[in-house]
Amino acid sequence: MSKHGRILVAMSGGVDSSVAAVMLHEQGYEVIGLTMKTWDYATSGSSSKETGCCSLDSINDARTLAVNYGFPHYILDIRDEFGDFVIDNFVDEYLAGRTPNPCVLCNTHIKWEALLKRANKLDCEFIATGHYANIRQHDNGRYVISKGKDENKDQSYVLWGVSQENLSRTKFPLGSFSKSDIRQMALDMGQEELAKKSESYEICFVPENDYRSFLRHKVEGLDEQVAGGNFVTSDGMIVGQHKGYPFYTIGQRKGLGIAFGEPMFVTQIMPESNTVML
Repeated sequence: MSKHGRILVAMSGGVDSSVAAVMLHEQGYEVIGLTMKTWDYATSGSSSKETGCCSLDSINDARTLAVNYGFPHYILDIRDEFGDFVIDNFVDEYLAGRTPNPCVLCNTHIKWEALLKRANKLDCEFIATGHYANIRQHDNGRYVISKGKDENKDQSYVLWGVSQENLSRTKFPLGSFSKSDIRQMALDMGQEELAKKSESYEICFVPENDYRSFLRHKVEGLDEQVAGGNFVTSDGMIVGQHKGYPFYTIGQRKGLGIAFGEPMFVTQIMPESNTVML
């Protein structure tokens, strides 16, 4: 019997979740690894090799680690619910002139629910992820998420929507460590290739982080619908034409496609008139 009970660990195949799983295993938890398949590039219009947390290589890396340490590993296919909710919202938000944060939406409505549903079926008391964040219970009984030790890697901001009930069963083993600590732990475990794995800052379902190409693939005829709108200044002066309002985000400075002679930032997006204000 394990010292601390059974825990379901979300494993992407990357260094963070892998070290988190081994850390809990060595602390005496009965670890069960779970990799969630949220997306595949075959439906994204990309001709590039599939990469990131949903790739076959990443799934195999997670499974190999679990086998080496002697704990079970499962794969959970949540592509249908992920696509219907997260991806559709991603497209809708850009078409509404807003910049979405799909990670918040996924954590709030998809990932935690999927993890806990499977945890219940496997009789796991807790779930854990490789997020750089901390969780504590306040004197009033509420669970509070706070920044992890490594402020450069802090991920607490994408977890604000996770419910109190779900937080009560969640653990973040990496919250008190820096990224360099975790890489060193992987080396100490003899996992040199794992320690060398590059960071992934991309949205898992957007190939090469090119959201414009992704939108074009998802919305037929998008370029024809939105091309030729105006860049305007705050006083209403037209200063050029853009390629379509969904291809810009508030605060954007680079990649506007026009040289203005001075730094210009996107301050407002008006879908109804296909106007981008600078």
